[in-house]
Amino acid sequence: MSLRTVATLTQQELLDALRNKWFVAYAIAFVLLCVGLAMMIINSAGYTGISGFGRTAAGLINLVLFLAPLMGLTLGAQALATEREQGTLAYMLAQPVSLAEVFMAKFFGLAIAMSAAVSIGFSLSSLAIIYWSGGTGVDVFLRLLPLTLLLTLSTLSIGLIISAQASKTVTALGLAVVTWLLLVLIGSLGIMGMSIVVGLSPTVLLIGSVINPLEAFRIGAVLQIRGSLELLGPAGLVARDRIGDMTTAVLTLVMIVWIIGGAFVAYLLARRKEFQ
Repeated sequence: MSLRTVATLTQQELLDALRNKWFVAYAIAFVLLCVGLAMMIINSAGYTGISGFGRTAAGLINLVLFLAPLMGLTLGAQALATEREQGTLAYMLAQPVSLAEVFMAKFFGLAIAMSAAVSIGFSLSSLAIIYWSGGTGVDVFLRLLPLTLLLTLSTLSIGLIISAQASKTVTALGLAVVTWLLLVLIGSLGIMGMSIVVGLSPTVLLIGSVINPLEAFRIGAVLQIRGSLELLGPAGLVARDRIGDMTTAVLTLVMIVWIIGGAFVAYLLARRKEFQ
């Protein structure tokens, strides 16, 4: 594997991402919604500094849970499926380029593009609130950025798993949306419902919650903002009792495992499909 080849292909992927209407739409929507939410909270808070940051951060949790996974899943799902459908993937692999190099370039290119869009949204929101509130409490707000990046990359890896198997872009996008809905539905509400119907033990309830990257983000984000998990109900209380001070580290590890493990599984599936 040539790192120079990967770097060259990554640059091309970045350019392709900038021309991708889906990415442009997601990026613009994320930035505008972040800044709009910040300004709305500033106005409603009456320029109250830390209150403005806390309320904006709480609003951003819902915004991130809606938009970031959808962006990661759909863009990841298109990555290989579109190239395969258009025949360009087979053409690239006929050149002195390996599938591993192409896959890594697509992952890194999309990861950089999406991370930049998320970072810009958070940065502009922070600047807006710093300007109007004097910067009080900005650390609370910015602590959400690393978790958001981890969530975005986690869902990107899941999207690549879908793309590795799909032969058509429409199929990949459909599966990505279904996956997004399942991840949302099997969050805290779904887990709570199952615990009532099936009678899940606290340990199973905790595992079922944190292995979902969306729920891992939500628990970690609430912990960063509030410093406690009581607001999350039973799932938060179980996490506090069973994990304690290691909660943030465990949730971060879960999302890192999704990023690395998901990308590796996606590569193996893509390799099997291309060379079967």
